[in-house]
Amino acid sequence: MQRTMAKRPLPPADHHAARFARQREADRTATAEDYVELIADLLREEGEARAVDLARRMGVSQATVTATVGRLQRDGLVETKPYRGLFLTPSGQEMARTAKARHELVVRFLIAVGLDPETAETDAEGLEHHASEKALAAFARFLAEREDGGR
Repeated sequence: MQRTMAKRPLPPADHHAARFARQREADRTATAEDYVELIADLLREEGEARAVDLARRMGVSQATVTATVGRLQRDGLVETKPYRGLFLTPSGQEMARTAKARHELVVRFLIAVGLDPETAETDAEGLEHHASEKALAAFARFLAEREDGGR
């Protein structure tokens, strides 16, 4: 099922630069979104979110978690309480809700177009941060039309 792509001219330099800038910004926010989403999940499922749990679940060192949590604190997304672990600020809670909804939408879309659930979960981890609001809206429309058409 190989198709040859039509040759398209390069976009104007400023448009091209804007695309790359958007992707670099998505890369920067992806870590924060992943951390707050996991903290919210741990708080919901286990009643607490500890740095050691984040390190284990994200497959990174505790030093990496400590540095990232420090940045999240400076950004006003996470609070730490002595002997009590990590908590989300209202801004962190909102970011976690938004990230979770986006993740679930991308997973549902990928499954709807034929991907198995395990691969959809894995692929959504990257796609959810890089899909534009337009793309996410298109995914939602596709799913809504599909669900409406099935009734």
